[in-house]
Amino acid sequence: MRILIVDDDPLAGELAAAVLEDAGHDCVLAENGIAALELLAADAAIGLIVSDMNMPLISGLDLFREHGAQGRALPFILLTGDDPEPLHAQAPELAGVLMKDAALEDTLPALIATLAVDLTGLVQGRSV
Repeated sequence: MRILIVDDDPLAGELAAAVLEDAGHDCVLAENGIAALELLAADAAIGLIVSDMNMPLISGLDLFREHGAQGRALPFILLTGDDPEPLHAQAPELAGVLMKDAALEDTLPALIATLAVDLTGLVQGRSV
């Protein structure tokens, strides 16, 4: 799956990309929400978005909302250093909200694998 990773911290973005590439995904990086929106408009192969929450210009939550306002429905995972529950409560349509911590190396690929199974079921017209 082609995944867009949005993070204003280049090291954090590269780390997420490395973890997901090890799991067999193709990743493209954006350094902020505006760059992410441009990439989404230019690259129809992107199938999922993973975004940091706290970024300048556009927060991850605002990026999610703008993405939806443009009529797109890609699964969106938000990464945060804060408690994920209040963020998920604000936007229950998010595919997931994960802590940006040492466990991310395991939790992010696991969540994406679950989403991929769900998406496969939807594409094939069956529920999983």
